[in-house]
Amino acid sequence: MPVLVILIGYLLGSIPFGLILTKLAGAGDLRAIGSGSIGATNVLRTGRKGLAAGTLLLDGAKGFVAVLVGAALLPGIGGPLGGVMALVGHCYPVWLRFNGGKGVASLLGVALALYWPAVIVFAVVWLVMAGVTRISSLGGMSAAVAMPVAAFVMGRGELVTPFAAMAALVLWKHRPNIQRLIKGTESRIGQKTPTA
Repeated sequence: MPVLVILIGYLLGSIPFGLILTKLAGAGDLRAIGSGSIGATNVLRTGRKGLAAGTLLLDGAKGFVAVLVGAALLPGIGGPLGGVMALVGHCYPVWLRFNGGKGVASLLGVALALYWPAVIVFAVVWLVMAGVTRISSLGGMSAAVAMPVAAFVMGRGELVTPFAAMAALVLWKHRPNIQRLIKGTESRIGQKTPTA
């Protein structure tokens, strides 16, 4: 049964909604736009706010559904396992030669299904960091790192490890952003230069 949860979680996560929506809307190949990522931030660079919002919701939804399916098939560890695998699938989708998004929206959906109060922490951290620095990637990374801390503080120790694993994956996928942050060249919200 764990193998089934892993497979379903990964396949759900690997659905490239950003790429699908932009192609259906005639906005071109998302991988040739901005940073080349398939996530909502890069969809926004097409100038289609509705498509970006749709991508954000759907990328979150696939993480949410993966947790529910995992929990139904394997009570206990199935939910977190399905969620982690959905994030892996989003970041490394088999359909796109394992070149996917950076995972922030999918992590949000997973967190919502696993423990919704943590989403409040996620949102507050993201809004504060992005609002103060005007750097979207920094907001997303900070929010991801806050998740395992929030789980620990809120007494949900069983979620610390999966949240930490997902935060590590989000940081790994943001390596180019981290390099630009160190150099001081990471673009801010509203600028055209690709960031996340």
